[in-house]
Amino acid sequence: MSGVFSHGRLRLYLLKLLDDGPKHGYELIRLLEDRFLGLYAPSAGTIYPRLQRLEVEGLVAHTAVGGRKVYEITEAGRAELRQRAAEVAALESDISASVQDLSALAGEIQTEVRGSVRDLKRELREAARQTRRTRWEAPSPPPGPQRAAGPEGSPLLAEFDQRLAAFTVEVGALVRAGRLSDAQLRTAIRVLDGALDGLRRMLR
Repeated sequence: MSGVFSHGRLRLYLLKLLDDGPKHGYELIRLLEDRFLGLYAPSAGTIYPRLQRLEVEGLVAHTAVGGRKVYEITEAGRAELRQRAAEVAALESDISASVQDLSALAGEIQTEVRGSVRDLKRELREAARQTRRTRWEAPSPPPGPQRAAGPEGSPLLAEFDQRLAAFTVEVGALVRAGRLSDAQLRTAIRVLDGALDGLRRMLR
């Protein structure tokens, strides 16, 4: 989001959000997260210093409500918004475009990861079935309690599924938090593809 909110534009957008009514810092963070469909949420360390500067400049003021600072735009803040109405409109347009790009990127990443996971799981299950058939064709084991091993009952396969699911969730969380660039995401996909190819070669 550094591109959208560069050159003081986050400061301007905070004024716009406060123009709709008083809010505390957490509300502003949640509003920004909602605006970006959950794909980006600024940290408290990003929001509160800007609110403090806006207060020093006389553009916002705060009152303490229930031990929490509630910020409200001042007349000077409204005057700045009116003077910069064209910049606010341009910022809204840029945010809309950024949200569309993030949504498309998140969908692409999830599709690629899920597709790779689905293919590999299918190959692992086929390998497990082959192993099971080989065991059936082998001489009968000595009498005694035996534990069935199948593609759906393998503890290792279950652990593999869990770890891949956790990886997918982690990637999604990083994308939503805006902590991965396009280049980093592409690199992660290449690394994942390389690991999956190595596992496929092991199965052949």
